[in-house]
Amino acid sequence: MSERVQSYLRLVRLDKPIGILLLLWPTLSALWLASHGKPDWHLVLIFSLGTVLMRSAGCAVNDVADQDFDRHVKRTADRELTSGRVSTREALVVASGLAVLAFFLILPLNALTKWLSVAAVLIAASYPYFKRFFALPQAYLGIAFGFGIPMAYAAVQETVPPAAWLLLLANVFWALAYDTEYAMVDRDDDLRIGLRTSAITFGRFDVAAVMLCYAISLCIVFAVGWHEGLRAWFAVGMAVAVALALYHYSLIRRRDRAGCFTAFLNNNWLGAAVFAGIALDFALRR
Repeated sequence: MSERVQSYLRLVRLDKPIGILLLLWPTLSALWLASHGKPDWHLVLIFSLGTVLMRSAGCAVNDVADQDFDRHVKRTADRELTSGRVSTREALVVASGLAVLAFFLILPLNALTKWLSVAAVLIAASYPYFKRFFALPQAYLGIAFGFGIPMAYAAVQETVPPAAWLLLLANVFWALAYDTEYAMVDRDDDLRIGLRTSAITFGRFDVAAVMLCYAISLCIVFAVGWHEGLRAWFAVGMAVAVALALYHYSLIRRRDRAGCFTAFLNNNWLGAAVFAGIALDFALRR
């Protein structure tokens, strides 16, 4: 039983929380901006737990969709489905159970948030199949990973203002940056088995494209925050995020697997810096 539980935990990547954090930081940033720094703590709890549950469900669905490809990729060849430790049926049951739990979480929220959650589930479930034909599936991932942003605004303001959609756009460019770094790790395998990724599409301009995506994403976030009246501490947080993005350049410019994967993981701190700047600026206002 212990081995079975561990297999399920690995299936939903609870042993690798980086994906949860990449969803959580933009969602929390949106909650703080939508509520002008004073979010209801029940909303913080709902969105935090919902992020964990939906990311976990998404991992299980992704592995079901990708199992025939994963066995041909070095990094994924020993995943629970490809190794046979978990069956396809078990993975779908786990994903469905987690999605149901996430739905129960949002029952106290308004109708707009519920409708947006339906769209979020459909986008997340369809993402794995975009790698079959879409040249930049990482952009679609950015929508899936960022849909907590309009949901957060809807939960707080009962509407989704332009600022929310701009932040979602910023998240698309951020996801393009960090998931291209991730795709650079598997580029040789993906080329061999015929998957489409941004690392392949960008080709020899991959490093430049990553840095451009960071620049666009951070500029959009800065513009939204400044428009909302954030100033000194927000600027400090954004400066730290810029410094981290520049550090990523030093990690990926040689295109070696270890450096690219380290850069991908380091995006947790970039997202945390942006959120910290937003939260501190609201908290320390006079």
